[in-house]
Amino acid sequence: MAQPIYWTNFNFGDIQFVIAAIEQGLCYTGSLHENEEKLFVWANKHHKGSEVKEDASKLTSYIQQFTEYFQGQRQQFDFSIHYRGTPFQESVWRELQQIPYGETCTYSDIALRIGNPKAVRAVGGAIGANPVIIVVPCHRVIGKDGTLTGFSAGIELKKALLAVEGQ
Repeated sequence: MAQPIYWTNFNFGDIQFVIAAIEQGLCYTGSLHENEEKLFVWANKHHKGSEVKEDASKLTSYIQQFTEYFQGQRQQFDFSIHYRGTPFQESVWRELQQIPYGETCTYSDIALRIGNPKAVRAVGGAIGANPVIIVVPCHRVIGKDGTLTGFSAGIELKKALLAVEGQ
């Protein structure tokens, strides 16, 4: 039997997005101002048969840490995360977690760090598929020329996240 996925909306000022978790940890962080429909589509694809239930009480520790992050009081999240991807995607996501708070790097840097310097486009695809944005900090990846490019949750949120981190 598939385990339930619990979700709620996270709100901080003008920033609002969906978060969801399973027993093993946070499994989904949605885009800025999206509704739960995108979560349902994602859950059906990645956790077939799981019941998706709105229940903020199951997500209080995540809400607390996201709030602290947006208040500038937290630089690292210490809750568990649970993501599913291809081995390549997961290697990229693990490497993203090595980018220090308040720093940025390029897609080329990530490709080099995973030992596949020609895979810059594939790295971009893997970053775009990241299901737990912010916690796996894909917002810290920028274009080679320093531009803010390719953020699945929208450039508006990427700018806000980098501003929180002093960029």
